[in-house]
Amino acid sequence: MSIGEIFTSLMGGFGVTVTVWVLAALIAIPAALLAGMSRLSSSRIVRFLGGVYIEFFRGTSALVQLFALFFVMPFFGLTLSPMVAGVLALGLNEGSYGAEVVRGAIQAVPKGQSEAATALGMSRWNRFRRVVLPQAFVEMLPPGSNLAIDLLKLTSLVSLVTLSDITFEGQQLRLGAGDPLLIFAVLLSIYFFLASVISIVFSLVEGRARRGLHTGPSRRA
Repeated sequence: MSIGEIFTSLMGGFGVTVTVWVLAALIAIPAALLAGMSRLSSSRIVRFLGGVYIEFFRGTSALVQLFALFFVMPFFGLTLSPMVAGVLALGLNEGSYGAEVVRGAIQAVPKGQSEAATALGMSRWNRFRRVVLPQAFVEMLPPGSNLAIDLLKLTSLVSLVTLSDITFEGQQLRLGAGDPLLIFAVLLSIYFFLASVISIVFSLVEGRARRGLHTGPSRRA
């Protein structure tokens, strides 16, 4: 098979890979925000629950989590489709790592900023929304880019629960007596391209966010 034929065949799973990544990210982001902020809560119970989630999903294999959701849950009367199981496992796993990024970014904001906002009479929510969060968001982006790329690489695991992503398509080509070297070279190139796009997008967002942070909101006439 030529490189063009291999590339065309792998593109059959491209949409699945991107879909899994996007949906898992939509789970990972709120999970990271909630768990990260829970670790800073004044409530001991909330901190404990956030810690349990973070330590469990960070301390166990993403592959085992995926298999547990897909193969074990039916024994408890809950059967998940390969897509749902894959998205949940990857999203919750990556969210546990993102939670520590969120917590660290919020704690990195100088306390003087919040104290100054308090002196101006801002409520706790407004201090967080208008002072702390914009600065923390900028700090979240560089490690967030790494986590987004890591999530992309984790999507290859869904091929093990029969989802036809690009890794699954590559395996099918290999089993069909294709050239493994050429197949996996093209497969690696596709993953590298997607990772590069993610990295560029995050860099652009970070640059714009930092400029906006330094210039502040525009004044109304």
